[in-house]
Amino acid sequence: MENKIYNVLFICTGNSARSIMAEVIMNHLGRERFKAYSAGSHPRGEVHPMTLEVLSEQCYDLGGLRSKSWTEFAEPDAPQMDFIMTVCDQAAGEACPAWPGQPITAHWGFADPTKLEGDREKQLRAFSNVQFQIANRIRLFMSLPIEKIDRMSLQTKLRELGQQRDA
Repeated sequence: MENKIYNVLFICTGNSARSIMAEVIMNHLGRERFKAYSAGSHPRGEVHPMTLEVLSEQCYDLGGLRSKSWTEFAEPDAPQMDFIMTVCDQAAGEACPAWPGQPITAHWGFADPTKLEGDREKQLRAFSNVQFQIANRIRLFMSLPIEKIDRMSLQTKLRELGQQRDA
């Protein structure tokens, strides 16, 4: 079990900002233990340009990113998920597909930077703030002794992480 790579799906409505950020950050920070994916309940069809800009500034690999539907991950040939996290309140309230393998689920709500109005600098700051909040939450998740915690306790811990208010 020590060499197991856990599959994690991050879900948002549009799959253009928060879930994409989480996918990229998890794949960077957790590359030895985690494989992250992202999807949307109503994907926009493109990754928001400021998402790409903020991630690029942090030197993350942006190869292969695309906005995609969560139905891709409910297909029989899709990778089986160990964890599924919703990262926006709207997606958390929607009826989800039936996920094969009964993954552990949690809601980690983050403010939607695409909704912020104002000048470019203010918008970019909002994207950066959300990116740092997501990275902090992922670091906390990765610090959990996943192999040593029973399923119910792990579910509780992941949901508690979602209740934290990021500074």
